[in-house]
Amino acid sequence: MRTTVNIVLILIAAVIVGLGIRTFKSIASRARSNEQIEIFSNDVSPMDFVEEDSVTENAIPSRPPEDEAWLSRFELVERSGEKISSEALLGQPYIVSFFYSTCPSICVRQNQKLKELQDEFLGQGVHFVAISVDPETDTPKILREYAARFGADEKQWLFMTGDLNYIRRIGAEIYRLPVDKQFHSERFVLVDTKGQIEGFYTWPEKPQFEKLKETIRQMIQFSERKDS
Repeated sequence: MRTTVNIVLILIAAVIVGLGIRTFKSIASRARSNEQIEIFSNDVSPMDFVEEDSVTENAIPSRPPEDEAWLSRFELVERSGEKISSEALLGQPYIVSFFYSTCPSICVRQNQKLKELQDEFLGQGVHFVAISVDPETDTPKILREYAARFGADEKQWLFMTGDLNYIRRIGAEIYRLPVDKQFHSERFVLVDTKGQIEGFYTWPEKPQFEKLKETIRQMIQFSERKDS
C-alpha cells in the first residue's frame, strides 16, 4: 500500500513539474514575440520608454524590395482644411510618420524628433508628413492646436487626417507599415523626389537617425543640382 502511495505522489509531482516547465516556456515565447513588435498605443506608459536615444548594433535602415510594386498615391485633409495629395509632394523628398494627438508618450518624442529635423532643414527642399491614426479625434482644428505645440511650419510640416479605413490602407499598401486606430510603427519613411520609398528609419536608434539626416542632405543637394 505504501509503495502505491509513493508511486502516486511521484506521478503527481512529475505532472506539476511538467506544467511548470510548459508555463515558463509559454511566457518566454510571448516575451520574445513582444520584443519584436514596434506598434504603440495609448495604453503604454511613458515610463516604459527610455528617454535617451538608444545605440544598438542595428545601425542600417531597411530598404523595400526592389521587385515589389508599391502604391504611391493618397489624398488627405491637412490641418489647414485643404486637401493635399501625394502628387503635390513630388519633386522634393519627404518623411512620412504616423501619430495621434492624445498619445502621451511615444508620439511626443517622435514629433520632437521631427521638430529637430525641421529646425535643421527649415526652408530647405524637404517636407514632413504626419498622418493621424485617430482621425475621429484629430480634426483639422485639433491638429492646428497640436502642431502649434511643436512650432510646425505650415508649409514644410503637414499634419494630415481623413477616414480611418483609408488611412489604414495608406499605411499598409503605400508605406508597408502596420496602422490602426491609435496604433502605429516607430519608424520614419523617407520618400524620394519621385515618390518612391528610399528607406525605413527607426528614429530612436541614433545611428539610423543620423543616417536619415545624411540621406536628406544628399537628396536636397541632388535636387538642387538637377534644378540648376
